Amino acid sequence: MSKNTNINIAGLGFSWDVEQGKFQYEDQDAVLFWINSAMKSFFDTIEEVSGEEVSNLVFETTGYRQGVVVGDYLRKIKDFDVLEAANMITNTYASAGWGRAEIKNLDYDTKTLVAHLRDSWEYKINLTQGKNKGTAFLAAHFAGVFSRLLGVNVWYEYEQDQLEGHEYSIVKYFPSDITATSNIHQLARKKESEQILRLEEMVEKKTGELRDLVKKLSSPIIPVFDGIVVVPLIGKYEEDRSEDLFNNTLSNLPKHKANYLNLDLTGLDKEVDHFTIDLIVKIGSAASLIGTKSILVGIPPNLAVEMVQSNITLSCYQVFQTLQHGIQYALAQMGKTIN
Repeated sequence: MSKNTNINIAGLGFSWDVEQGKFQYEDQDAVLFWINSAMKSFFDTIEEVSGEEVSNLVFETTGYRQGVVVGDYLRKIKDFDVLEAANMITNTYASAGWGRAEIKNLDYDTKTLVAHLRDSWEYKINLTQGKNKGTAFLAAHFAGVFSRLLGVNVWYEYEQDQLEGHEYSIVKYFPSDITATSNIHQLARKKESEQILRLEEMVEKKTGELRDLVKKLSSPIIPVFDGIVVVPLIGKYEEDRSEDLFNNTLSNLPKHKANYLNLDLTGLDKEVDHFTIDLIVKIGSAASLIGTKSILVGIPPNLAVEMVQSNITLSCYQVFQTLQHGIQYALAQMGKTIN
């Protein structure tokens, strides 16, 4: 058996040099792979590593850029003709096992055409992979070829796909602003947006957890003696925070069997708004309804002025300068003393 073989099929040359481990197609080094095993494994691995969306873009971009190389080569041929070049490339690809491609309705004026792709190597791989929708290497490849042959950027659109049970795929080509590069940028922006959304969700979750922690820390109810609790008001109370403190205090007073509630106002913000004043009044009124007497301690001067100007009545409160005095009063009312 000869170790060196040269054959010509449909005007195209194939040669083997087994001793050198070389295979050439049209005097260019080439390589052969089994479609349903080796090439399938190649496609599967890319998709496993990159994910289906990214791998499809890789196949599409690679096909397009290789098509551009082919188109540039064909344009250098003397007495270049687009239709002849189209026939040449489809025959060449058929001899190389790419399947049968037919170019139809090629219109140089409108820069449009239609390709019928039948039993391509890509179709066979996708079929073996069990896909319902094919990858876009060949469709994009011809877009790259004809972008160069027609002198304008050409893109494609599937009218039908052989994988869906048709006899062949039909791909339409037309002038477009879409390019493989723009698709890469679009996918990058999409991935970036998805990453931003994931980060926003993480931030929102952590913010929610922090908000809950702040609620717990900023709305404490502190038992100091049997029947006596202290609730310090700290900082500024807008509507939501006022509601949290009100609900937390009222729901915990029965649990602590509180007879006396000391509201410590020494930590309030210097700028007191109506939410804070309303909160103090609401807590005292609601506490009295469940049998707990309220004591105000440490009222800052600015709050005292605001309360007077707001005509707030403090009849439901005992008022003292310091928390110590408030606790001593509550103990005395319960007949207890600090030893």
